[in-house]
Amino acid sequence: MAETLTLRDVCILKEGMPLIEVDRSIAPGEVLTVMGPSGVGKSTLLAFLTGTLPRGFSGMGRIILGDEDVTDAPPHMRRMGILFQNDLLFPHMSVGGNAAFGLDPGGSRAARRDRVAEALADVGLADFEDRDPATLSGGQKARVSLVRMLLSEPRALLLDEAFSGLDAALRQQIRDLVFGRARARGLPVVMVTHDAEDACAAGGPVYELERYAG
Repeated sequence: MAETLTLRDVCILKEGMPLIEVDRSIAPGEVLTVMGPSGVGKSTLLAFLTGTLPRGFSGMGRIILGDEDVTDAPPHMRRMGILFQNDLLFPHMSVGGNAAFGLDPGGSRAARRDRVAEALADVGLADFEDRDPATLSGGQKARVSLVRMLLSEPRALLLDEAFSGLDAALRQQIRDLVFGRARARGLPVVMVTHDAEDACAAGGPVYELERYAG
């Protein structure tokens, strides 16, 4: 079911000092682009949303997903899918094994295999299940990462400079693929980027972060 992600009076603090403030709602299928200079706290905001703030940081405010307050929920219960600049595929697993890692436990082996095969085919990687990730191109690796994340059935999608490691043509292709899947599933998206073209392609609101002045 499509849900709205609301960041209600969120404030990220570093060693007790305010770093950034965000008060926004992201509708199903909408992309909120977060931009700003390096070190302003863009990725730290995503860490707060996933419940993985590093030591020295703390967060205030509430994270509402649909009708549920997930602010204090453990990371695995929030169902926040995230894609990073690096694909982070497991080198000791096949493409199919990497994709299946996103599935919840349970179900027959055949059913799990069928779900993985269908998901890979949906992004143009039919019959790639037995491939070694080391043999894939950058764009193919990005697609496998996307499949693994989508198979985890996320309720929202976070993008942490997810397209910055790709060349211009491939960047547009993968970006369109990710945004298209997010819209089709009604996933609210928070994207951190330095690239104005990413923001333009997203077509949603842009939140410009500045260093907190108090």
